[in-house]
Amino acid sequence: MTDVTAPAEVVRAERPRKAHPFRDVLIKRLGFGVLTLFIVSILVFVATQILPGNAASAVLQNTATPARLHALELQMHLNRPAVAQYWSWLIGLLHGKLGTSLVSGASVTSLIGGRIVNTAVLMLLAGVIGTVIGVALGMLAAARRDSWLDHGLSVVALAVTALPEFVVAMALVVVFAALLWHILPAVSVFPPGASPWSSPSLLVLPVATLVIVIVPYTFRMMRAAMIDALESDYVEMARLKGMSRWRVLAVHALPNAIAPTIQVIGLNFLYLAGGVVVVEYVFNYPGLGQALVNAVSDRDIPVIQFIVLLLAAFYVAVNIATDLISLAATPRRRLPRS
Repeated sequence: MTDVTAPAEVVRAERPRKAHPFRDVLIKRLGFGVLTLFIVSILVFVATQILPGNAASAVLQNTATPARLHALELQMHLNRPAVAQYWSWLIGLLHGKLGTSLVSGASVTSLIGGRIVNTAVLMLLAGVIGTVIGVALGMLAAARRDSWLDHGLSVVALAVTALPEFVVAMALVVVFAALLWHILPAVSVFPPGASPWSSPSLLVLPVATLVIVIVPYTFRMMRAAMIDALESDYVEMARLKGMSRWRVLAVHALPNAIAPTIQVIGLNFLYLAGGVVVVEYVFNYPGLGQALVNAVSDRDIPVIQFIVLLLAAFYVAVNIATDLISLAATPRRRLPRS
């Protein structure tokens, strides 16, 4: 009679490898992220090539003549084929060389380094403050569902979502810096190299503009998710045990309602990467947004490429972080599966 029992080693070898959600999501998102950045770099380069004029004409402006344009184009290496220019820039980027500004002749690192910090401070403050306010208001509205407070917050949030950033910014300037009160500066200009923390008052209006714009999205998602959680069986059981309303909200409803809200918080940070361009331009804030507007005006291709690629990398990083945090907040999705 043949022994049909397989050795333990064979059984273990034949077992399917368990899937690890964190590892699989990270590898997949990183692969797509690298591909996305490569495609973005090509699209940005092509877009800058089809813009009317070039950096040489932007530098010379009214003094441009055919001979001077040709000489400056040779000096800036703009006479090379577009493919050669792109390849040189890409190879330099992979070696940590971000290129040189075609207009000022300075390195892109020296031009953009300080502005990255300024924009990061603006986005981080707006994102954190907006998230805290949105989550808190969403919980409050869900806890007092169908009350006058709930309806009032919902109407205000819906109205604010219809307002573009520059309208909110101008309204804040009119109220707090121009007509009604003169308690805050209308523009946020500080010397090159100075830290944004050196003058906190310069950050108030730009941060407030971005916070007002993003809070309604977090609020509406948090309210909807909390209402679903409050109608669940486990919350009803907690209430029957005599727990207080706020303990039920914070301990039982909030952890189960936060997962879908995380996706909206991630989208808000992605929105800030684009909205900050308008806000920085309105307040003359020395960040990446203002640098991008100036670079497009001057046809400064290396600066445009780096800023856009940096923003695209931020998009990729936030998407990956959002997916991983959302996965961690959902227990049934983060457990390894066979």
